[in-house]
Amino acid sequence: MKAVVFHGLGDIGLDEVAEPVIEEPADAIVRITTAAICGTDLHFIRGTVPGMKPGKILGHEGVGVVEEVGSQVHNLAPGDRVVISAVLGCGSCSFCREGHFAQCDNINPYGPRSGTGSPGSPEQQGPFNGLQAEYARVPSAHTNLFRLPDSVSDAQAIPLADIYPTGYFGAVIADVSDGKVATVWGCGPVGQFAIRSAFERGAARVIAVDGHADRLEYAQAAGAEVINFNEVDPVDAIMDLTLGIGADCAIDAVGVDSESAKSGPAAKQARGQDKMHRDEVREIARKSNEQDGHWKPGDAPSQAQSWAIESLAKMGTLGIVGVYPMADRFFPIGTVLGRNLTVKAGNGNHPRYIPKLLSMVESGVVNPEEVLTQQEPLDDALAAYREFDLRSPGWLKVALEPATT
Repeated sequence: MKAVVFHGLGDIGLDEVAEPVIEEPADAIVRITTAAICGTDLHFIRGTVPGMKPGKILGHEGVGVVEEVGSQVHNLAPGDRVVISAVLGCGSCSFCREGHFAQCDNINPYGPRSGTGSPGSPEQQGPFNGLQAEYARVPSAHTNLFRLPDSVSDAQAIPLADIYPTGYFGAVIADVSDGKVATVWGCGPVGQFAIRSAFERGAARVIAVDGHADRLEYAQAAGAEVINFNEVDPVDAIMDLTLGIGADCAIDAVGVDSESAKSGPAAKQARGQDKMHRDEVREIARKSNEQDGHWKPGDAPSQAQSWAIESLAKMGTLGIVGVYPMADRFFPIGTVLGRNLTVKAGNGNHPRYIPKLLSMVESGVVNPEEVLTQQEPLDDALAAYREFDLRSPGWLKVALEPATT
């Protein structure tokens, strides 16, 4: 079968690989009908999140049709259309039973403290091949596959695999609730769903910050007040909009590949912090393989979280769902301490939220397809990766469709 395979930093290929087979009684084999490219995949290729093993299939977002199930899978049958959770859980341990699937004790064979189980991810998150392929093996299928109604299309379902539950989880851990003012940092795919989720949880105002005009347009269409950090200083702008108080809640939906301001008032501050940011990049992305402007690590890894913290009201809460590597040691802890801020971070507990979000999609409360801007054949995956890597206008979220559809 064809699959997008990680060869090394800055090096991926569309390869012919062996089809997966049932390995454990709770496995299922899924024929992938739609996969997607995530910003997290770019972290791996850029080297800002290390640990990817050469030969691993990329991708953790997938929709498909069940082809085969193991002997311990009793809630699914061949022919079922399903969405695959990007966060894997066993469904039986104490963490899963409490809804904390990202901290499952059993799904990752490398041990309970080895990291959140996820397909197509660095090896510490498990040996699971990814979903940018024609077929995939899904462990603990009874927990990690969710049957789709006929009324929900693949395009509507693919955001449910990761970006929608991640955005929703960001709003949960940022403590967004009725009447609060929330900021969302980064208007990429996860940020778009963080905006929608903040409103769903009762936020009175959502202020979205990014440096790309096309992404800000999507945020504004969702009801957010938008700030372009290449035009104004985002912290000053938020303080002005909140009468000097700051936001109650902030969601960091950017992660380690954050960008500094290239123009406007915030650019002067960025130039003053250039050495610090260069030191950060060298520390975090110790190895990289930039090629003709592609696969370049973000030039200000801690910028989004620093701005988010500076613009929070006293006693405010920051929820971090953007991905940061274990090597990241840069964090404005002094400001957090001085203002009695609360910081929460983590991988989303997707199997906990997918059923709720799926019901909202099915009922028409939300249409996640509006965030999906590109649908490309799997054969064109490498070209799609390169456009998505550059944050090219119109390339907000990319779906890949294997020829097996």
